[in-house]
Amino acid sequence: MRRATTPLSAIIADDEELAREELRFLLEEVGDVEVIGTAANGIEAVELIRRLDPALAFLDIQMPGLDGLSVVRRLREQQIEPPHVVFSTAWDQFAVEAFRLEAMDFILKPVERERLAETVERARRMVADRITEPGPVSAAAGRPTVFSRLLLKNGARNMIVDPQELIYATIESGVITLVTAQMEGQSSFRTLEELQAALDPDLFWRAHRSYVVNVNRIREVVPWFKSTYQLKMDDKKTSEIPVSRMQSKRLREMLNL
Repeated sequence: MRRATTPLSAIIADDEELAREELRFLLEEVGDVEVIGTAANGIEAVELIRRLDPALAFLDIQMPGLDGLSVVRRLREQQIEPPHVVFSTAWDQFAVEAFRLEAMDFILKPVERERLAETVERARRMVADRITEPGPVSAAAGRPTVFSRLLLKNGARNMIVDPQELIYATIESGVITLVTAQMEGQSSFRTLEELQAALDPDLFWRAHRSYVVNVNRIREVVPWFKSTYQLKMDDKKTSEIPVSRMQSKRLREMLNL
């Protein structure tokens, strides 16, 4: 049975009419989404978003006049809060730039129904969170802006994950690896400092110069060499993370060890 929930409003922007109709059809099959407008290019998409204020915007990346990525930039230039954006394209090389614009998701054409259903469910959760949770505190109020999505490159796939799903991150030879309960892969951030700045400071802690950990995913604290500790994490491998001497002092303060 379908849930008795209010459908999410959405617009679709794609320069190919067939692609617009196909996506509309798939969204009708998935349910929970009401398409309230369609656009054939980015300029029309900006106007639709400004006028209709949809919860979701499905934007083709390659469109004449104003591409999907530029739609988000134009909205911000006009000080219009973008909706949750899902970029679609036949080419995955745009995934990193889509992530930098804080896209909610990035789907490849031809769009698969199951993949679209995952996107809609994620969107519903994010819209519900936006309604029920207090709004983010601005950097001017003392809290830096945190990212709502992280890009994880796993082989040829570009996965977008919720930061709260991150168990830990580590850097080796200049490459940052992100580890979640389901997968691991490389990050597009260049340094752990940049990554940590994009994460919730109440949730993520720099346990060591090479590791950032999710404090809610620490399974066990193990006493180690010279009054330091190791952390056993809640991932499939039960990874062991070293805690530096300086941060061991901080850990004792946090946990009253």
